Amino acid sequence: MRARQLWHAGDWQAPLWLSTSAPDGIAPDTWLPPAKARTRLGGEQGLVVVDAVGPHEGFDPEAFGALVGGIAAGGLLVLMTPEDWGARPDADYRRLADYPKAPEQLSVRYLQRLFRQLSMAETLAHWPTSASVSVPRLLPGPGAQAPCDDPDCLTRDQAVAVQRLVRLRRRRPVVITADRGRGKTAALGIACARWLTAGEREIWVTAPRASAVETLFERLETLCPAGRRRGNVFTVSIDDEERHVRFSAPDALASLDDDTAVGGRGSILLVDEAAAIPAPLLARWLSCFPRIAFATTVHGYEGSGRGFALRFRDRLDRMTPAWRACHLAEPVRWAPGDPLEALTAELLMLDAEPPDILGEDTESLIPVRWARESLARQEHCLRELFGLLVQAHYRTQPSDLRRLLDGPDVSIAGLQASGSPRAVVVTMDEGGFDSSLAEQVALGKRRPQGHLLAQSLAAHAGSRQALTSRVRRLWRVAVHERYRRRGLGTQLLEGELARACAEDIDLLGASFGAEPGLIAFWQRQGFRAVRVGLRREASSGEHALMVVRGTSPAGEALVVDLGERFQTLLPMLLAFELRTLEPLVGAALMGDDDAGELSSQAWRDVDDVVSGHREPALVRPSLQALTKLGLCRDAPLDNDAWLLVASLFQGRDDSWLASRLNLSGQKQVRQWLRDALGRWRSWAGEGERL
Repeated sequence: MRARQLWHAGDWQAPLWLSTSAPDGIAPDTWLPPAKARTRLGGEQGLVVVDAVGPHEGFDPEAFGALVGGIAAGGLLVLMTPEDWGARPDADYRRLADYPKAPEQLSVRYLQRLFRQLSMAETLAHWPTSASVSVPRLLPGPGAQAPCDDPDCLTRDQAVAVQRLVRLRRRRPVVITADRGRGKTAALGIACARWLTAGEREIWVTAPRASAVETLFERLETLCPAGRRRGNVFTVSIDDEERHVRFSAPDALASLDDDTAVGGRGSILLVDEAAAIPAPLLARWLSCFPRIAFATTVHGYEGSGRGFALRFRDRLDRMTPAWRACHLAEPVRWAPGDPLEALTAELLMLDAEPPDILGEDTESLIPVRWARESLARQEHCLRELFGLLVQAHYRTQPSDLRRLLDGPDVSIAGLQASGSPRAVVVTMDEGGFDSSLAEQVALGKRRPQGHLLAQSLAAHAGSRQALTSRVRRLWRVAVHERYRRRGLGTQLLEGELARACAEDIDLLGASFGAEPGLIAFWQRQGFRAVRVGLRREASSGEHALMVVRGTSPAGEALVVDLGERFQTLLPMLLAFELRTLEPLVGAALMGDDDAGELSSQAWRDVDDVVSGHREPALVRPSLQALTKLGLCRDAPLDNDAWLLVASLFQGRDDSWLASRLNLSGQKQVRQWLRDALGRWRSWAGEGERL
């Protein structure tokens, strides 16, 4: 009732009421269900009411974080909570209750933490139902920000970013970092408008979601009123010439085969929320687009800007040492020091960072298993631990903190020194279904909540046993940057392997974006690839890969069966559904097999091609067998491996191969192929020479 009174009492700018069901007395166009909160990214609101009170309502961390970032200066956030908030799971915990758990069976450590944080917040205006005042006392906000000389920009930082973008040069990328609400996406839009006016014909934009660059297109439409937008393409005609700004999702952009598909080497690419896109994909674009800019959020649900810097800076230094950094500190929608921004970052841990380390030896590390009940009350340790997870993973979201504290069958272990975490592994238990339910899942008739790894192997690999087995999924593995490449990840996995064996777990598994370096790491730990996604994930631009290792006799037999079936299927997938997979990923996956020796006829076929007497296509099975043999004997994943997979398994045409290898044409490609087969012939070793 009071929230409605406040709603109707003021002339609010674009107010929003967030709730699962439509409230009475609220205009339909101002009501927003939590599932659609991301559609308002980039917008501005004067009032946001978050209803977490009703029997079907709950606190959705993603929706809350998305909408708070859109509240303009002088705006108001109203969070309605039950009087006994934190005493029991709310309705949103349904998303957390993996089969066969019911929401009411889950702990509420996350909600209890929120309640404690809000109770201690001095900048918060409490308005209990028992209060006699009609309106709560609001604290004064910070002062106004300094004016900006650029008429299109709202802050001086934004103006500097636009200047850097407009002056973008070949092989000199610009990297823009900012916290939320600093206007980085708008800066990209302003730069696009100025590029179009200056004569640029083709500008490409990518981000994990089209909604992430909505502000960019809004600025374009404002600054180029003669243009028109159709879907994800903005077109304007200047001097009788059409000029375009095109959005392409990472998976679609990654599948473009050559420079002509992206408008030629003069094209510009803007990558927004780059922290949420894997570094190998960013590196590919860095090679393809001489003029490229990256923008990313340092803290926030869009991804970890710190993790982006750690994972990608080395590539920038190596590939384009003249790159330039630009940081936006001044907020656009509110003044510096805004209390709501600080409170939201604290509640959702948007600013969680790993511990600062001056320098220690690995011998001082102590194995630890954190009890979630105590971890939830140790805010400093929880922040450092969550900061490690954010830094290491490109998909961390606010709801991950809730799953960490309250998710069913979650366990947290790691290594610490001086009371602070240095490495962490988080696991989830899956499977254990009865045979009847496993059959229904495999046939696509049932889809119980959760159990990602087990259900995927049942539904896509046809393995009923994966669901009836006890599976433990490695949800996150993170090592502090100062301790990487020192064996800590291996130490964590060895500990989890021993625990799984002791607790009668059948399979230990993980799912991640397929990338050669990661594949090699998991292969060294004894894990085998058993499934790869047929399509690139829109958010990452990579194919999801699942790997498993047996931790019981039954589990080991299941891994052998799954691995052999996957390897039998892989060559056909590479020829069809995975024809656009990065060839080195295909090479890494094939190296996971135990290839048999070649027959004497196969060696003769290879020698005939190497000597130039036979067409490679006519003896493709023999050449494929040689390629697999070399990969299984740890042949280097270099240009030879890349070419052999791309040509012999994926059937890439010579023009595409020439473009990617910087060769002049078909004749050079064919010679390189013969030379590569000759080197592979020597590498493969013990075959019979005729």
